Amino acid sequence: MTQSSAKTAVVYHSGYGHTKRVAEAVAEGASALLIAIDAEGNISDHEWNALALADAIIFGSPTYMGGPSWQFKKFADTSSKPWFEEKWKDKVFGGFTNSASINGDKLNTLQYFVLLAGQHGGLWVSLAMKPANVKASQRDDLNRMGSYIAPMTQCDADAAPDEMSSGDLETCRLYGARVADVATRLLAPPTS
Repeated sequence: MTQSSAKTAVVYHSGYGHTKRVAEAVAEGASALLIAIDAEGNISDHEWNALALADAIIFGSPTYMGGPSWQFKKFADTSSKPWFEEKWKDKVFGGFTNSASINGDKLNTLQYFVLLAGQHGGLWVSLAMKPANVKASQRDDLNRMGSYIAPMTQCDADAAPDEMSSGDLETCRLYGARVADVATRLLAPPTS
C-alpha cells in the first residue's frame, strides 16, 4: 500500500469460518483492516472508530435463510449511530457473501449491503468481472457464480473452509483490490 492509498476496512461476520476465509482474501486484495463481528453481533469502540476513519468499507456475511446473518444485521442496525452523524457519507462501499448452495439467495444479501451503503450516502463498487458461464468453465474459474454487484462464493455445507474454490477466493481478492483502487482514485487531487 502506498502513502496515497485509501484506508480500507473489511467488516464481516462468519459463522463457520468460510466467510472469514473470503474476508481474508478481500482484505489481502485491498490491503485492508479486518474487523470481525463477534458471535453476539458486536465490534469494539476502537473498531467503530476505524470504520469512521476508513475511506472504504467492505461488508461481508454468510447468507442464511435468504439474507445476512442476524449478527451482521445487528451491526447494521447499530450503524444508525454513524448514520445519524453522517460519518460514512461519501465513503466507498463494497460487499461479499458466501452460502452452501450455488444460488442460496445470495443476491438478496448483496442487495441488503447496497441498500445499507446507500442509506449511509456511500458509493457502491461493482465487481466489474465477466462471469465464467460457458461449457468449458470450471469450479475454480473467476466469477463462477456470475455476480455483477459483488462477489458471491459457494462452499458445500460439509466442506471445511480450506476446501473453498481457489477461483472464488481469487475473485474476492481482485474485488478487494478494485474497491481500494476506486477509493484511492476518488481521493486523488484533480489534475490540471
